[in-house]
Formats: sequence, structure tokens, C-alpha cells
Amino acid sequence: MKYHRIPHSSLEVSKICLGTMTFGEQNNEADAHSQLDFAFERGVNFIDTAEMYPVPPNKQSQGLTESYIGNWLKKSGLRNKVVLATKVAGPRNLPYIRDNMALDHRNIHDAVDASLKRLQTDYIDLYQLHWPQRETNCFGQLNYEYKEDNSGVTLLDSLEALAELQRAGKIRYIGLSNETPWGVMSFLKLAEKHNLPRVVSIQNPYNLLNRSFEVGLSEISHHEGVELLAYSPLAFGTLSGKYLNGAKPEGARCTLFERFSRYFNTQGVKATQAYVDVAHKHGLDPAQMALAFVNQRPFVASNIIGATNLDQLASNIASIDVALSEEVLTDLAAIGVKYSNPCP
Repeated sequence: MKYHRIPHSSLEVSKICLGTMTFGEQNNEADAHSQLDFAFERGVNFIDTAEMYPVPPNKQSQGLTESYIGNWLKKSGLRNKVVLATKVAGPRNLPYIRDNMALDHRNIHDAVDASLKRLQTDYIDLYQLHWPQRETNCFGQLNYEYKEDNSGVTLLDSLEALAELQRAGKIRYIGLSNETPWGVMSFLKLAEKHNLPRVVSIQNPYNLLNRSFEVGLSEISHHEGVELLAYSPLAFGTLSGKYLNGAKPEGARCTLFERFSRYFNTQGVKATQAYVDVAHKHGLDPAQMALAFVNQRPFVASNIIGATNLDQLASNIASIDVALSEEVLTDLAAIGVKYSNPCP
């Protein structure tokens, strides 16, 4: 395994992070613990979760992911050997989490306390705002349209609440997720102006089909040190090629949940086929090639992989040892021009 220190923090994280949003939906607790054991034994010290998980979100399973992780931490005794990241959900119609999900003082404090209880720990290493308070382009939205925010909750309100939790020792560092360049820079300016904690990371989607992070946000990573925790590096598994030609593998995520259609538009399917062809041309596994591409980006602090079985997990973790040649990168770049950001 390779490790990386997240700038402006003391967090030394594995370049492969274990994503856990299947825990409690596609994976039961025994499966979850097996994945956690397997990943840790192979050097993965970074675990990412969220209060909203598992996904797809629903009332019956909400919180199970954190609970499974908490039980594993207690059983294994490994809390001080892992970097634990979780997230507070922002405004959405999910009343079973909280009636009012504004990212204000009360909601953020309530969310942290509930996560700490489920995770069976007294601190969280990296606490992230799962999505912005305001309505903006995230989760695949394009063509930004201005909408008045009548919540009365400002970025400064959220940052001050997080600062209180940091002073209380409940969280160590803060991060953003599904954010825009304007949002990241605004948080940085507010932190400097008001002597508040600096955001140290951003968790956004990034893969061969969705490279929108490179427009604006990658420059912020370079100059400000707010590096990317890349989620959906396999685009819901599509970049493995398993869904090509209309295939619906039994038990696969996008077979079970039709809501995950983000990477199945016409251009996305054509691009996926082209990327899979490149992998086969160079004797590479398509999924490992796609993950290796993310691993090698200079602005990526850690690559959040997920799996529903140990074979998938082993292959995904092993991508850390795959180095893409200049010839492969040249072929990938050509496809990126032909099919430019087909699934943002």
C-alpha cells in the first residue's frame, strides 16, 4: 500500500480508501466486517462512511453502515490505527434522519453525536459536509440556475459549528463533499478571516467518465492543498465493462437499483466501450485501469473504492500496484477528447 499525508493536517492515509455505502443494503454485517478485515490486512487504514448510508437511502436501514463499522472497531480494537471519515447530511427530504436538515449549529451537533454513538468512538478524524446547504450543481446537475436561499443558514454558520466540535475534541479535521470551486474558496476565505478551521479535503465524484473536477477544483487542489477524495472511481462499476451491450449482471448495483442511471447515457456507454477496448489492447483489467488512472492523478489524496464481495475488493485494492504507461495514458487522453466529460 502507498500512503499520503493530507495537506494542512496530520492525517496519513492509504491511497486506497474503503468506501462503505453498501454496508446495510447489499452487504450484511458479516460481509462488512470481512471487508474491513481484508482491507486493513492489506494496508488500507482509511474508512469513509456517512450518517445517511447505506445507499440507496431509506428509513429502515439508515445508520446501519456506521453501526456495522462501530461494532467492527469495538471488536477489532483498531480504532487508533484507522483514519475514520464520516459526513453530515445536508438539506434533503429525509425526515427520518432529522426533521430539519439545515447545516446549522443544532443539526451538525446532533449529527456528530449520533454518528459518534453508532461508530462507538469519541472522535472522528475527518468530518465532512455531505453536500452544500445551498442548491447548486451537484449529483450530476448541470446548467446552474440561481435560486434564492431562504434558509438563513450561511457558510459561516456551518463553519462555526464545526469549529466548536473541533474545540470539543469530537472531530479532528473538516472536509467538504459535492462542492463547487466557489464553495471551497468561500470556506477557505472565511476560515482565514475569522480564524476558524481550514477545510483539508473535498470528496467529489471523479472517474474517466466524469472529469469535471479538473475544471476549477483541481487548480484549487494544487494551489490551496485541498485535495480530492475521489468517489465513484468506477462510475458505479460501469467502467469494469460489466454492463456493456445491455448486460444486467445478477446482484450488481445498477441491476438492483435503476435509479443509478448517471453513467448510462449514449455518450457514456460509447466512452465506456472505448475505455474497455484500451484496457484489452494493453492487457489490463478494465476496472484496475480505471482505478489506476485515478490513483495517478496529482490532486487525488485517496481513491474511495467500494465492493460487494472480497474478489472485487482484492482486485480494487491491487490497483495501487498498477502503473499506467505513457502509451496507455495517451490512448486514454484521446478518448477523453472524443468523449469529453460524457457523464458529469
